[in-house]
Amino acid sequence: MYDEGKRIFRDDTFGSEAFWGDTLQLHRAILGEKQGGVGPGLSPKDALKLGLKVDLGRMPKAAIEMIKKQAASLDNPETTVALLKANAVVGITGKFGSDGKLQSVGIQCALCHSTVDDSFSPGIGRRLDGWPNRDLNVGAIVALGPNLKAYADRLGLETPKLKSILESWGPGKYDAEVNQDGKAFRPDGKSGATLLPAAFGLAGVNLHTYTGGWGNVTYWNAYVANTQMQGQGTFFDPRLDRADQYPIAAKNKVGHTRRDVDLITAKLGALQFYQLALPAPKPPANSFDKPAAGRGQAVFEGKAKCATCHIPPLFTEPGWNLHTPDEIGIDDFQANRAPDKRYRTTPLRGLFTRTKGGFYHDGRFADLSAVVDHYQGVLKFTLTDQERRDLIEYLKSL
Repeated sequence: MYDEGKRIFRDDTFGSEAFWGDTLQLHRAILGEKQGGVGPGLSPKDALKLGLKVDLGRMPKAAIEMIKKQAASLDNPETTVALLKANAVVGITGKFGSDGKLQSVGIQCALCHSTVDDSFSPGIGRRLDGWPNRDLNVGAIVALGPNLKAYADRLGLETPKLKSILESWGPGKYDAEVNQDGKAFRPDGKSGATLLPAAFGLAGVNLHTYTGGWGNVTYWNAYVANTQMQGQGTFFDPRLDRADQYPIAAKNKVGHTRRDVDLITAKLGALQFYQLALPAPKPPANSFDKPAAGRGQAVFEGKAKCATCHIPPLFTEPGWNLHTPDEIGIDDFQANRAPDKRYRTTPLRGLFTRTKGGFYHDGRFADLSAVVDHYQGVLKFTLTDQERRDLIEYLKSL
């Protein structure tokens, strides 16, 4: 079951090529005019700039040697097609015809929730499943689609407006609710997109999204596979019938999705099993001060009151791990987009993998020091400079 879940997580498109390829025609933007597509094509160099990753273990030996000897090969869209043919681009699968030509593309869970260790070069290395890809510019990738109008029509938008929304997300962020509620921007004008979350260390944790009232990991897999990845399956959630909160979802009956052929439902069990089996990675030994971290644990569990909610060893609450915006001292914009209108207590294991892009659901706190500052005001505690440094080292050690 673990092996099957791993295969699904890494390689199953759930039939999503019907949208990303056949409808949006993203593969034509990858090919470029010289290979029968449109535009300049997507070279490996440009793909890496968009945050796409390459699995070294799946790269053909000839491609590895070619890149070692001739960096110019990274400027050629033909190399991208060759990597797709080898199934080496993390999270994207090319569909090829009998003539060997790229005809469509689909996406996998791994697109957003895997990265690589950069062991060959930046963006190329061994897979790290469950790690959020905070380099991935999902919006910019989607915006490459030659037939973006097909997506805009679903949302009741003009194509330029949809493109501006997609381009507002930036690296490491995605808005999984905009195609339900249409709330693309916060009241302050900033994007409503949230940081891609980690998909590891979730065993024993009740709710698994920033605004956890949506449901646990298998609910979210069904939601994402059907409504975000645009796979072919069945999805039921009558809460999306609330036209006042989810006008687009209610109009399109998203909560009552049924396809003639279901390519998702039978895979949810193994997929959940694999994700819950992914352990949180341990930080490199030289990435934090061990003696300081030892002292910081006492601060975490005592004076700073962190363990009131981040209860070891889960580092979230056993049970109903949700809080109102007032309880954690932030605005309610993102919470109000979820059915329960609350925020989840995020598990802290493997925190070092999530430093890029900032902390909290939208990256509003640039670093751990800013997080401590925030809670010092909310929870009304006072730390010495030494205690503060020790607490941060402990957080880095988790």
